[in-house]
Amino acid sequence: MIIDSHCHIYPEKIAPRAVQSVDRFYDGLPMGHLDGTTGTLLSIGKAAGITHFVVHSVATTSAQVHSINHFISDAQALARGAFIGLGALHPDSEDLRADIEELKSLGLHGVKIHPDFQRFEIDSERAFALYELCEEYGLPVLIHTGDHRYDFSNPERTARALSAFPRLKIIGAHFGGWSVWDDAERLLPRFPSLLVDTSSSFFWMKPDRALRIIRAFGAERVMFGTDYPMWSPRPELDYLNALPLTDEERERILWKNCAELYGLDADDKEINTDA
Repeated sequence: MIIDSHCHIYPEKIAPRAVQSVDRFYDGLPMGHLDGTTGTLLSIGKAAGITHFVVHSVATTSAQVHSINHFISDAQALARGAFIGLGALHPDSEDLRADIEELKSLGLHGVKIHPDFQRFEIDSERAFALYELCEEYGLPVLIHTGDHRYDFSNPERTARALSAFPRLKIIGAHFGGWSVWDDAERLLPRFPSLLVDTSSSFFWMKPDRALRIIRAFGAERVMFGTDYPMWSPRPELDYLNALPLTDEERERILWKNCAELYGLDADDKEINTDA
């Protein structure tokens, strides 16, 4: 089993615009030829040996939450066990509890937010209201963390959020701080409720730095992720597999941590590529 813990997916009709929008936001990061659709994700995943994918999308307005969550739920059903869907939330929702109850009823397994896209500080009262409900409903929260150009989700703010909600499972994407990895490594490993993923990080790191960050958090709190459609899985897997990790560490990162977090059966190793 190999789980990609960080994948963005979009309806085919809007996928080209969505991918281009993300590309512009990041000033033209190397996105390759991946199109953001579920079919491409399943196809390239099978070719790379990936069996399961955590899929999500971001609501840039509160009005998008309902349609995104139904899209993710439908995609999860069509993938027949290959997708672990996370729901979208927006802190400006008129009724966050109703949004959470709907995403739970749709069979989604957690929440994805992107403070830099959604324009809110990760340690603000708006964010805390969202975390409080996620903690109440037992929903892990995957958060885009870090960006040297902004101060919505950098490690200092993440540390304050983690201090305020020690029982909430938070996944700090991009090793807890995209482009500000030194701060993330210094401030965040002390919080036991935090997991991190490897997505959109290896391209900027020498292997010894990646290994040091993994060991700082502990392999039991690191999950493999690609940030599809921004990166193709095969080079990301090759990078990880080349690191001098133990077999137990590699197993933890490639699937076990993610499976335990989202309640995936370790025997469920089938992948449907016809979705």
